[in-house]
Amino acid sequence: MTQMEKAKCGTITEEMRYVAAVEGVGAEDLRRRIAAGVAIVPKNIRHEFNPIGVGQGLSTKVNANIGTSGHHQQLHEELEKLRTAVGCGAEMIMDLSTGDELDLIRREIHRRCPVILGTVPIYQAVAERGSVHEMTADGLFKVIEKHASDGIDFVTVHCGVTREAVRRLDADGRIAGIVSRGGSMLASWMARTGEENPLLAQYDRLLEIAFEYDLTLSLGDGIRPGATGDATDAAQIQELLTLGELTRRAHERSVQVMIEGPGHVPIDQIESNVLLQKRVCRGAPFYVLGPLTSDIGAGYDHITGAIGGAVAAAAGADVLCYLTPAEHLRLPTIEDVRDGVIATKIAAHSGDLAKGVFGARQRDDQMSLYRKRLDWEGQYRLALDPEKARELRSMSEDYDKAVCTMCGTLCSMALENTRSRLGELLTAPEDEAIHRHVRVGSAGFRRTAGNA
Repeated sequence: MTQMEKAKCGTITEEMRYVAAVEGVGAEDLRRRIAAGVAIVPKNIRHEFNPIGVGQGLSTKVNANIGTSGHHQQLHEELEKLRTAVGCGAEMIMDLSTGDELDLIRREIHRRCPVILGTVPIYQAVAERGSVHEMTADGLFKVIEKHASDGIDFVTVHCGVTREAVRRLDADGRIAGIVSRGGSMLASWMARTGEENPLLAQYDRLLEIAFEYDLTLSLGDGIRPGATGDATDAAQIQELLTLGELTRRAHERSVQVMIEGPGHVPIDQIESNVLLQKRVCRGAPFYVLGPLTSDIGAGYDHITGAIGGAVAAAAGADVLCYLTPAEHLRLPTIEDVRDGVIATKIAAHSGDLAKGVFGARQRDDQMSLYRKRLDWEGQYRLALDPEKARELRSMSEDYDKAVCTMCGTLCSMALENTRSRLGELLTAPEDEAIHRHVRVGSAGFRRTAGNA
């Protein structure tokens, strides 16, 4: 039985109890959300790790993409990226490897992955045949089942890339066309064969595989806008409507589902995109790819994506896929991965503050108290990147003092702490001597402050 089927039967699983405790929600409340499909616990029955919840009322999760390419195949680098991403707080990892030895790479990443792990099976289905035009429907489903059997927790499947959606896209004359790798593969395959998308035509077959392994389906937006000028067009909406219907069918089969969202969206359209997805797809968890609010941030797209991600998370998005400084330019390095995860964690936390997620406000308030007290160690502990905070502090001439080189002796916190202590002394009835010193003028005030 899947987590969703057990939830429908009224069973609170150990996975649900664990997630509820971590997220600070009631186990019964979480069970009801999973039964309704508005929350999920993506955990293949063959992957052992502490379960992580995604969806309504839960903290916003961050996904990091890693993986080799046909032009750069260094497994040890991808394993270090995995370690770095998880160490920086990513709750989800996607292995997007292409090239050679894909089974070996996926299995090595899976063996070391302590969080939710996803893949895009069509990459391997095409790689094994050498050309997208040589791929077969049976070959694609064989790869999907292999990934499920290997313990992958979720797969991106571009079921909504239909012949009609592609026709609409071509009619609208998009700027960037289809930018999803999987989406472009399927569109090309359909154009060559004249057949409908096999992931849609044989959707029940996909549901059976997912049910057997409790494999979460990430219904991919293969026609997502890859330029802000293409956002929220007819083709994107056509695909979303299809995904809404497929979500219903998955829920009826007790298969967990999340919906992937657009990549490039002007900031004024992000909230409406999130609300539309939630309405059309029965409140299923929403996994957005950024979104990038501008197309001109090359070299800084981790910042561009974090801006859009914060707005999306505040509006109700449940997962933010990170972007790195290398986006659109090259395969990311280990340092790019670190920068991308941290920027996206900031966006996710900003959204959690807006949504009132358990623990988000308390963490910010505690950090503010540490800053007021000039408690550097406390600040390091709560920072999203403690190493960076400590490194920057250590570069200061005043690293071992209760000030920093920005304000020095003019530090507002130091002055405020002194003022607060004076206020306490002045209100104490036995301290009449201090009152007399203060009344003599500013010189007296300084002497009292120093004594305090």
